[in-house]
Amino acid sequence: MGDFELLERDGLARVGRLSTPRGPLETPALLPVVHPDPRRQPIPPREIRQRFGLNALITSSYITYRSPELKERALAAGIHALIDFDGPVMTDSGAFQQHAYGHVEVGPTEILEFQNRIGSDIATVLDVFVEPSADHQEAEAGVRLTSERARAARKSREGLLAVPVQGGPYADLRAESAIAASAVGDVLAVGGVVPLLEQYRFAELADVIAAARPHLSPAGVVHLFGTGHPMTFAFAALFGIDLYDSSAYHKFARRNRLLLPDGTVALDQVRENWCRCALCDETPLTKVATLPDPEREVALARHNLLVSAEEMARVRQSIRDGTLWELAERRSTGHPALLAGLRTLKDHRTIFRSTEPESRRTYRETGLDSFRRPAADRWRERLDRAFPSSDLSPPTLRRVPLEPSYLARIPPSDDTGAPIPWHCPTPFGSTPIELIETYPVGPALAEAEFATGPGLGRRGTQVFDDVARAMGREYPWDRDWVPEWTRRQVVALLRFRYGNEVASEIPMAAWLGERSRRTGRLRWIRAGDRVLFQIGNDGIPRPTFAGAEWLAGVLPCDRERVVVDADAASFVGEGRSLFARFVRSADPTLVPGCTALLVDPDGALLAVGRLLLAPHEMRVMRRGIAARVTAHRHAPATVIEEGGSDEL
Repeated sequence: MGDFELLERDGLARVGRLSTPRGPLETPALLPVVHPDPRRQPIPPREIRQRFGLNALITSSYITYRSPELKERALAAGIHALIDFDGPVMTDSGAFQQHAYGHVEVGPTEILEFQNRIGSDIATVLDVFVEPSADHQEAEAGVRLTSERARAARKSREGLLAVPVQGGPYADLRAESAIAASAVGDVLAVGGVVPLLEQYRFAELADVIAAARPHLSPAGVVHLFGTGHPMTFAFAALFGIDLYDSSAYHKFARRNRLLLPDGTVALDQVRENWCRCALCDETPLTKVATLPDPEREVALARHNLLVSAEEMARVRQSIRDGTLWELAERRSTGHPALLAGLRTLKDHRTIFRSTEPESRRTYRETGLDSFRRPAADRWRERLDRAFPSSDLSPPTLRRVPLEPSYLARIPPSDDTGAPIPWHCPTPFGSTPIELIETYPVGPALAEAEFATGPGLGRRGTQVFDDVARAMGREYPWDRDWVPEWTRRQVVALLRFRYGNEVASEIPMAAWLGERSRRTGRLRWIRAGDRVLFQIGNDGIPRPTFAGAEWLAGVLPCDRERVVVDADAASFVGEGRSLFARFVRSADPTLVPGCTALLVDPDGALLAVGRLLLAPHEMRVMRRGIAARVTAHRHAPATVIEEGGSDEL
C-alpha cells in the first residue's frame, strides 16, 4: 500500500497526506480532469496549479495512447511534460470510454505498461465498467475480471496503483470488489457511478458507497470517480472520499452553466453581478454573457474551477472544525435529489459508528434530520445503558444550567432520601439534568434556552415552578443542595462514560468535585491535591495519569486500553505520541477522540492518550499518529488551588 497518513478527521472524513513521486498530496483533493492535448484544454494545467492552488491533476492515458502524436510525445518526454504540469498526475485507463462507446481498443496489460512508461504518478487498472442497470451475473463477471486485472497489475507496477471498485447496484459484489481492491491497491476508486452522478441519483449513490466503504482498507486513499459538481463534495466527504476528479468545470462551461456549492445557474438567467470573486472582479458575470463563445467558455470554466477549489478547501476546513455534517446538510438543501441522498446516507449510519468521534466542539442543528446523525445514535445508546428509560419517568424540568444558582434550589432527593430522577426534554430524548451539558446535548441546545444571571429571570422562575409542582411544595427551601448535586453529577458522568461497574467503585469519602469559579460548571474530580479527571466543554470526564491508574484497577484488563509495542513503550512513557505501527492491540469499543489507557505488553500503565485512529485503523495504517499523549507516568503531579471545591 502507498504511504498515506491521516492528520485530522471528522468521522470517516479525513484530512490526510499521500506521498507521491512529485511530492505530498493533501486530501481531500480535487483533481481537475485535463485533456492531454493542450489545444483542447481551456485552462492550462500550469495555471490550474499556480492560480487555483490545485496541486494534482488527472488525465487520460487512453486518449494519449490512441493519438499517435500525443503518444510519441508522452513516451519521449513523459506525461508531465506533455501537459506542462509539475505536480502529481493520475492517469485513467479507458474505462470511461468503455462506458461511453461500449468498447476500448487496448488491453489491460498494454495500457498499464504505457502508464508506467510515461511516468504516471498514480496509474489506474483498466477495469470493467459495470453499468447500474447490469444484472447480477453480468456485474459479478465484471467484478471478477477487474480483480484479476488488478492482481496482475500489482505485479508489474511498483508505483502507486489505483484499483477501481465495481459491482453495480449489488451490495455483495461491491463488498467483494472493495476487499479485492484493498489487497493490492493504493488508491481505491469507487467506479461505475458516473451515470448515477450525471442523473442526480444520489440516493442510489449512497447505497453503492455504503456497501463498499466498510470493506475499503483505512490505509488506502479512497477515490470517487466523477464527483465533479461542488455541491456533492461535502456529501461524498462524509463517506471518507479522499480524491475527487472533475471535468464538470469545463462541461458545464460549454453549456453556459455556472457551478455553485448549492446548485447550478444558467448564465442567461444572470441579471445581477452577485458574485464578487477575484475572477468576477476582473470580468463581471453580466459582461461574461456578452463575450464571444470561445472566450465565454474559458471564463466560465475558470469561474467553475475557482468555485470548486474553494468548496474543496471549505470541506477540508469543516473536517478540521468538526462541522462536516452541518456543511453537508446545508448543501443538501440545494437540490431535492441531494437531500434524498443525504437521508439515505443516514439510513446507513451504522457504518460510521467505529470512526464517529467521541465529541466535537459543536452540534449545530440545520433541521429535523440533524438528530439522525451518528452522534445522536451513540448518545441514545450510552444513555440507555447508563439510565434505563424507567429511571426517566416524571418529574420533568425545563433545561437547567448546571451551576450553583440553580442547583442550590433543586432538591436531589425526597423526604425519605430517595434520589429524584430530574430530567429535561431535549431533541435527543429525555435527559437527566446531570448530563445536560455533555456532548451532543449541550452543544446542540442554544445558550438562549438557559436562564442566567443573579435574578434568574422568567425561565428560572419556570424551572422552580416545575420543581414546586412536582414536589407539592412552595419555594424557597433553605438548604444548599450544591454539594449533593456535585456528587450526583460526578457519579452520573462516570457511569455514563464507563458504565455502572466503574461508578459503583467511586470512593465517595475521598473524592472531591470542583467547579469553575467563573462558570460554576464542574471541571475537575480530585483526591486530595491530585486531579483524577478533567471535564471539558464537551462534558466528558477525561482521566489524568492518576485517574488512569484508578481506572486500571477497576476496569476489566482489556477495557479502555491500547497495548503499546515494547519497542515504543519507553518513548510513550516519556510523553511522546504513539504511532500506529507500534500498536499491538486496542479495545475495539474505543473511538477517535476518546481518552484511552496506553499500556505496555505486560499491562503496565505508560500514559494516557487521545486517539486519532480507530482500533481497526491502527492495525493497518503504516504511517501516522494513533494517539497523542495527554498525561504520562513521568509528568509532575497536577496540583489544584485550595478552595472552591464541593466534597463528595
